[in-house]
Amino acid sequence: MVSTDRVLAFAAMSLLVIVIPGPSVLFVIGRALAHGRRTAVATAIGNVFGSYLLVVAVAVGIGSLVERSVTVYLTVKLAGAAYLVFLGVQAFRHRGELKASAITSRSAGPARGDLRTVLDGALVGVTNPKGVVFFAAVLPQFVDHSAGGVPAQMLLLGLIPIAIGLVTDTLWGLTASAARTWFAGSDRRLSMIGGAGGCTMIGLGLTVAVTGRAD
Repeated sequence: MVSTDRVLAFAAMSLLVIVIPGPSVLFVIGRALAHGRRTAVATAIGNVFGSYLLVVAVAVGIGSLVERSVTVYLTVKLAGAAYLVFLGVQAFRHRGELKASAITSRSAGPARGDLRTVLDGALVGVTNPKGVVFFAAVLPQFVDHSAGGVPAQMLLLGLIPIAIGLVTDTLWGLTASAARTWFAGSDRRLSMIGGAGGCTMIGLGLTVAVTGRAD
């Protein structure tokens, strides 16, 4: 249904987006710093669950509307690209405000059960603005409209960033839980991560703006 070329291209784009530290990654790191490995893994699972809810929403609603209207498609794409650039600029401008202590305190508090932790992660995932923009503006570009079954293609393609996100978020969480002192001891490290992520997000926004369907 979906060509190998499209799958690989979408996987590469997904990896580029996911490795940029955003709200979900910072939340996982914060939970890891506050409560350790088990909570970090449960949070990562919740994050990807919430993210896939966005995929479903796009596939059954926004996706079909985008497919039928070039105007809607261009509007969504350019709005998404502009918002990615905005997020990138904001991330770069405020990179110095990423404080390990603030992240820890925001995510700290009494340890919760696994189910509640998963639900917390899902809430962060489904409300992550980066995820909303990516799935609404980028995912439709990799669908083969001539092959039909657009919602099914979106649901299938959506599993790619979900799998990548589960692996990378879990690795972030495990790394943070294993090196709490290293992360919490240097705000400069978090600042550099935020700055690099901002620049990458700006580049991604510009790429989204100039690529995609020509019909």
